[in-house]
Amino acid sequence: MSRPSGVRTPSPRAIAFVESPVQLLNVLEWARASAAGEELTVVVLSPTDPMSRGQLRRMAELARDAGFTVRWQEARGGASAPLRTIRELAPLLRRAERIVIGDPFSRYVQLLLTLVSSKELTVVDDGTATMEFIAQLVHGEPLVRWHRRGGRRGPREMVLAPVSAVARRRLTPSRTRNVEVFTSMPVEAPPGITVTANTFEWTKATFGPPRITKGADMVGTSLVETGVVDLEQYVTAVGSLARSHGATRYFAHRRESVEKLHRLATETGLEIVRPDLPLELIARRGPIGSTVLSFPSTVVHTLPLALAGTGVRVAVWDIAPEWLKATASPRAHGFLSGVTGTAKDVHRLPSVAASA
Repeated sequence: MSRPSGVRTPSPRAIAFVESPVQLLNVLEWARASAAGEELTVVVLSPTDPMSRGQLRRMAELARDAGFTVRWQEARGGASAPLRTIRELAPLLRRAERIVIGDPFSRYVQLLLTLVSSKELTVVDDGTATMEFIAQLVHGEPLVRWHRRGGRRGPREMVLAPVSAVARRRLTPSRTRNVEVFTSMPVEAPPGITVTANTFEWTKATFGPPRITKGADMVGTSLVETGVVDLEQYVTAVGSLARSHGATRYFAHRRESVEKLHRLATETGLEIVRPDLPLELIARRGPIGSTVLSFPSTVVHTLPLALAGTGVRVAVWDIAPEWLKATASPRAHGFLSGVTGTAKDVHRLPSVAASA
């Protein structure tokens, strides 16, 4: 069997598994902060959607240019891909001293964690999901994404429940296993877990400072696509926010649908920008508006750090309860309010109903 390109012969002391561009960015930030450098191999468990794959390709190029080993794994290329991936990665998992993951809620990552026992573990940010992960770990709850509706578990969840339970035990510190969380989110360290602050030093050293324009830019969200926010309310809210603050560009989230983005462009007049890198890098590279408008999301925590010292203002507009779909998780509004309420160095805009 041929060895995937970018893999070195020596066994890595640390192996990182990433499934999104943001996870890969935060692995690079962790590597700089921990001086992991050449001892780290990054394994990209490639997703299927084109936008995520495109951004991951660009992030992988940046990682290789920075001297990191990157292994691209077609982990979802057909029914046999998961078994083949696990078989190929098992030797790396057994030899590595530290396992770094970007998404503890990922079923794929949870399955890989069942193959390790006393390894050192690091969880890097996958956005605001880190806040929910810490809360669930503290309260001994099953690992379930915040936007998933409660109730009876489906057949797939029932089958995978033992895997998730083992993964949760692996992510709990023990006498033989240390667990670290590397994050820019406002979390308190649970007993036995080390929390290390991510201040985006790699990003600031690699990009910028940016050229700042006089206008405002908007940051998109995939809350419609995840079934949390009503489409009509969202489109109306974006138009209202753009008009009131003079925004001209809309940086789309990689999961936003083409149909929704076309409608936003048509009805609001905003220029839709589909970034080829995570927004923290795009903003740091510039040009970027003097004000960045956002709904509650990861960027209200990360952009002030990445843009520290540039004078760019990050402003957040809360999600009103009436924007939520009837099928949204009962925890949705409280979680989104917490995202905004705990953000530092952001300007909180008055909450106004989108349909007003």
